[in-house]
Amino acid sequence: MTKLTLSPAWKALQAHQAEMAGVQLRELFARDPERARKFSLQAGALLLDYSKHRVTGATLALLIDLARQAEVERWRTRMFAGEHINNSEDRAVLHVALRSCFDTFPAGNDVMPLVRKAKEGMRAFSDAVRSGALLGHSGKPMRTLINIGIGGSDLGPRMLARALWRQADAPQSVQFVANADPDDLARALSQAQPETTLFIVASKTFTTVETLGNANLAKAWLIKALGSEAAVNAHFAAVTANTRAAAAFGIAPERCFPLWDWVGGRFSVWGAVGLPVAIAIGMDRFEELLAGARAMDEHFLAAPLEANMPVLLALLGIWYADFFGAETHAVLPYAEALRELPAYLQQLEMESNGKGVDRDGQAVDYATVPVIWGALGSNSQHAFHQLLHQGTHLAPCDFLVPAATTGAAAENALAQAAALMTGKDAALPHRRFDGNRPSSTLMFKAIDPHTLGQLLALYEHKVFVQGIIWNLNSFDQWGVELGKDIARTLAAQPAGGEAIPGLDASTNALLARLRDWRS
Repeated sequence: MTKLTLSPAWKALQAHQAEMAGVQLRELFARDPERARKFSLQAGALLLDYSKHRVTGATLALLIDLARQAEVERWRTRMFAGEHINNSEDRAVLHVALRSCFDTFPAGNDVMPLVRKAKEGMRAFSDAVRSGALLGHSGKPMRTLINIGIGGSDLGPRMLARALWRQADAPQSVQFVANADPDDLARALSQAQPETTLFIVASKTFTTVETLGNANLAKAWLIKALGSEAAVNAHFAAVTANTRAAAAFGIAPERCFPLWDWVGGRFSVWGAVGLPVAIAIGMDRFEELLAGARAMDEHFLAAPLEANMPVLLALLGIWYADFFGAETHAVLPYAEALRELPAYLQQLEMESNGKGVDRDGQAVDYATVPVIWGALGSNSQHAFHQLLHQGTHLAPCDFLVPAATTGAAAENALAQAAALMTGKDAALPHRRFDGNRPSSTLMFKAIDPHTLGQLLALYEHKVFVQGIIWNLNSFDQWGVELGKDIARTLAAQPAGGEAIPGLDASTNALLARLRDWRS
């Protein structure tokens, strides 16, 4: 057994879970008319109601003991100090610096000159694109922006561009291409004119197979249409740490925006990866996004654990994953603008904490991050809420509810959370709802850059806290590499080639059939 499962705080929670297993949420509300007030918290623009969880004051105290046992506060200090807490890659974890307002940060390893210079470059470039001052090879201003990336270089800016569409006042349309299937790029190009299209290639290494494949197709499309390889320099920019490879592609150094090894891909939207968002909404509004995230950073640093919103969300998730066996967690935004949020959180949470080996290299004997999934709230009521209400899986939910949403979407969210909690008695079994299904409700007035900054930073810090308690390195992702390595081997195999040594018979047979059908 691991140190975690043998620890006093863990054993106390196990004993407490046995006491709580049969407790009904509706009984807890009946016993305490003040429960909703006691189990809610506001931080900035966000109101968290966590009263519909199978917890009491005693539960929360034991969960806080678990956080203190894991030294969450010390690890938090270490992260903000720029220590190399990403131990497997010997790197600092400083995405918080991208939204910092300090002149010097962190002490002893100041990165703020780099951050300020990058933001100045983003402002100048986004202003030039938005105003029409940035001209293409034919002397025409850009009217279409296509961001080519994948993973952290796609999900964050894609989600924010959609979420903030009401604030998007640029004359350019902003599109995103990520899929290795060329149809994704072909769809975007079918709506674009070569003379007025700008591409941003976002890849830290500038070697990401999917991204470079799409970038090369876009480059060929542009050169064929405009008749000159010189057009590449006028129509491409890059977000990368590998300026040499970008230059070999044809992108000038002044069109390259930086990424650093102390910012992980899924935490990078606050910097140059967010350039498409800055173009769409303007750099002033992008700064509002950063200010919102900074406000959540300040709350996370200053608030005591028992009144700390990221800490509470993290502990509630651990309570269900490790002590109730919940293997999934649903994210349900009740706003069309937040359609892409569940996909963004899937990467943030599951790539960070989807691990079965702890930071010391030992196999864990406890559950780590559950499967994160979800969809638009109103739509999902007609799809999978049946499972949430009467299925055999325990799936805690996050309801995200902007008050400004019209059309009764917000009221539907509140009704669903209430129904999951209270249930309903009925004589016929198939009409009976047991209730006691837990959920959090995150409510905010509107979807604006400042609020979204707070919301995303909230989930980032939740992931951090859970990783510390589970003794994981939340900032590496070695699990994505093996499939990439095998894919490169398969792609290099010519048609009619021999079976690949060391590869299983099934994959060799499927590869042979694939090559045969393509020929």
